[in-house]
Amino acid sequence: MLTWGCCPVIVCPPAIMELAKQAASSNKPFILSLSAPFIPQFFKDVVDASAPYWDYIIGNETEAAAYAESHALPSKEPKDVARHLADLPKENGQRKRVAIITQGTDPTLVAVQGEDGIKEFPVHAIEPSKINDTNGAGDAFAGGFLAGLVQGKPLEASIDMGQWLAKLSIQELGPS
Repeated sequence: MLTWGCCPVIVCPPAIMELAKQAASSNKPFILSLSAPFIPQFFKDVVDASAPYWDYIIGNETEAAAYAESHALPSKEPKDVARHLADLPKENGQRKRVAIITQGTDPTLVAVQGEDGIKEFPVHAIEPSKINDTNGAGDAFAGGFLAGLVQGKPLEASIDMGQWLAKLSIQELGPS
């Protein structure tokens, strides 16, 4: 399983493209995390070059809006951006692309390439008094989600694992 966050985009775009091509040619999942709003804004060309290789694209509502703005999409609504991301042209046709947009306490949105509609997954409720710090919640979600994929769990269970880990993360001070 190959993943990519923001650091390789900034440090070595050729390495990302090589990883992406290797993943496609060997039918291994390639996962991109938008990581921060500045990634689709200031590294648009690198993000776009890698887009045909994404099997999974993960971001939050702010990152989705930044992507929409940098690509002049007609809507910044998370559902519309998820649908756009899922339906971009794809190199490896052996699996459909899945676009995932988290939205804090609002449902996690999932769009699957070529499928109608957006799936919504309510987040795990938490008492506001238990929230210490939301920094790192997105990374925790991605980690839990990827753990589910590695274990061969279905999409729904992997989303649940991501949400579970994010819920634990926001109860700690600082990313952990």
